[in-house]
Order: sequence, then C-alpha cells, then structure tokens
Amino acid sequence: MAVEIERKFLVRSDDWRKGAVGTSYRQGYLTIDPERTVRVRIAGDKGFLTIKGKTEGMTRSEFEYPIPLAEATQLLDALCLRPLIEKIRYCVNYAGHLWEIDEFAGDNNGLILAEVELDSCDEQVELPPWAGEEVTEDHRYYNSSLSQTPYQSWQQPQEHLP
Repeated sequence: MAVEIERKFLVRSDDWRKGAVGTSYRQGYLTIDPERTVRVRIAGDKGFLTIKGKTEGMTRSEFEYPIPLAEATQLLDALCLRPLIEKIRYCVNYAGHLWEIDEFAGDNNGLILAEVELDSCDEQVELPPWAGEEVTEDHRYYNSSLSQTPYQSWQQPQEHLP
C-alpha cells in the first residue's frame, strides 16, 4: 500500500518565492467521506485520479493514477463537488527536502500553505525561515475541507501573508 507522510505549515513571508517555479492546479472531489476521499486533479496539462484513506496524524494511504486530460476536465466540470480548488503550486528545495507551496485562488484566495513529504513519521526536517505555524493536524487546511468550507468563509482567518 502507498503511504503519504507529510507535514503542513502556514507561510509567514514571501522569502520562498526567489527562484520558485509554479504550476497551475485545478482539483475537485468526488467524495470527501472522512474514511476516504477521491480527488480529480489537473496539474498543468496532466490529469490525475487520487484515492486517499483516513488521515492518522501525518500519514494516510494514497493511490494516484494518471488519466487523460479530457476526462479529468469532464469530471471536474460535471461530477465534482463545488467549489473546486484552484491554486498555483511552487516547488522549493530547502535543506535537502522538497517543499511544495500552494498559493490558493478563488474561494481560498489569501491562503498559502507549505507541505513537505517525509519518508517516515520520525524523520527530522529543518524548517525554512518562511515556515510558520504547523497545521498538519488541523483538518480545516486539508484541500478536501477547503473545498467545502473555503478559507474566505472562515470567521477568523489564521496567519497568512499580509
């Protein structure tokens, strides 16, 4: 079984932007049951179908499959729950780890999250100076949650870029 182990952080400055290259993402969910999510994603010009299991701490099972772009577009347009997630994902290398920084648009505009995938739960990772509060176990920051309760609808938004 494929397992995803990741930590999520709010971003507290723009220092990560230097040299970062971004890819547009558009994604939606066919189901967001707490035990499993099924996501359709277009990343740049590629389509994917992803199935994720229940999150336990910073781990969950994950299976991802490439699908034709036209089919991903049809699924997003016709079958996925609303609103869709729109973001630009930037990849930044820092201290031997690849960080993915998501700058959200649409109903989640104003939110910027950084994620780092790990090989094990006890793997040590040096945090970059732009990484703020850790939100790994705060379910509000999961993309599936943001698709149902967008960041802009929160009563008191958490830390984000000024």
